[in-house]
Amino acid sequence: MSKQEHTPTKSAIDGQRESNYPQKPIGYIDLIWQNSNFRWLWCGQVVSLLGDWFNLIASTILIADLTGSGLAVGVLFTIRMFAPFFVAPLAGICADRYNRKYLLIITDFVRVFIVFGFLFIRDESDIWLLYTLTTLLFAVSGFFTPARSAILPDVTSPHELGTANALGAATWSVMLALGAAMGGLMTGLFGSQTAFFVDGLTFALSAVFLFGIRLPGSASEASETTARPKPSVFRYMRRHPDIFFIAMHKAAIALLLSSGFQVVQVEIAKNHFVIGEGGAISLGLMYCVNGVGSGIGPILARHWTGDRDKPLRVSISIGYLIGALGLVVTAPLFGLVEVLIGGFIRSIGGGIAWVFSTQLLLQRAPNEIRGRIFGTEFAFFTLMGGIGTAIVGALLDQFHVGVILWGMTVLPLFPAVLWRLWQIRYNRLKEK
Repeated sequence: MSKQEHTPTKSAIDGQRESNYPQKPIGYIDLIWQNSNFRWLWCGQVVSLLGDWFNLIASTILIADLTGSGLAVGVLFTIRMFAPFFVAPLAGICADRYNRKYLLIITDFVRVFIVFGFLFIRDESDIWLLYTLTTLLFAVSGFFTPARSAILPDVTSPHELGTANALGAATWSVMLALGAAMGGLMTGLFGSQTAFFVDGLTFALSAVFLFGIRLPGSASEASETTARPKPSVFRYMRRHPDIFFIAMHKAAIALLLSSGFQVVQVEIAKNHFVIGEGGAISLGLMYCVNGVGSGIGPILARHWTGDRDKPLRVSISIGYLIGALGLVVTAPLFGLVEVLIGGFIRSIGGGIAWVFSTQLLLQRAPNEIRGRIFGTEFAFFTLMGGIGTAIVGALLDQFHVGVILWGMTVLPLFPAVLWRLWQIRYNRLKEK
């Protein structure tokens, strides 16, 4: 891999971003049509995410069928979160040091071979293999995610960046909806092995699309300053606490709003509202509405916020409150329709908080440390997500799922209040 350029000062591209920033944000269709680099990145995201959700549905249904244990399902989700956590610091360094395009391509090809290993899982004695392959798959994905976040400003101009971030999040949501629904249908009709095979093919196709990206020189040429000491990400965050608090949002979403809820959804689909083999179709429907909500929420809210700093910050707090409302609607478990409506509302709030916190980081993080900031953010996210899934998985073997859901309804209120308190402090510091 070629080295990525680092300079302690802002690059020419960053300076151009600042001068162009007041331009009106570009439209979604125009962005895809006019920016070929983003188009290739986006096409790779589309097919890769489709396979991701096939894998999620197939893995959770498979392990639930083989073990019948809520704890076993919780362990699977915990592995999916913890595996990237241990590689995230190194992944952030790689995203700053090496060519981000080739880092994405290599991780895609490695994941092809790992996913095909899932085809050898046949019975309960192979659970260890499922856990091992999941660990490897998400450890490699831990290198992919920070690099993809960091490369976005490299392939877009300032007036494209907000649109690109929102479109990427909406794509994640749409593919969650389609991939989960299709994955649930395929798993329910043809079994998990077919879904795993499709997942492997999507990673290969994603890598092919990524080859079409042409990075600008400052983002891809060898650096003449690689020997210079690099700023420590934690030292940087201590000097810029606002960056730290923004980077904590995904961790808060994972711990208090989303990761534990994923484990709960498996229990609801398998034992309460069962459609398809092992509730695969029910689970697919739940993930489908989650995807629709998390995509619609940020897009609608962005009509008000644009790329403006203050409205983005206010909307994050509102997002947590909307997420709590969705959990309140879900908790009584009146029926599958009510569960789907609650999940839809919850995902609207989570989507707003997720997308707008990412947008704030993209606008504020300097290029020379951007990869490590996103790597650190991803590490916190996976750590908290792993803790959340482990706790909820263990609680499911002790308590009724409705009790757990009611307990979860108050959790999103904590980050909403803490973020609001920081905003008051932040505004006072800006006025001095």
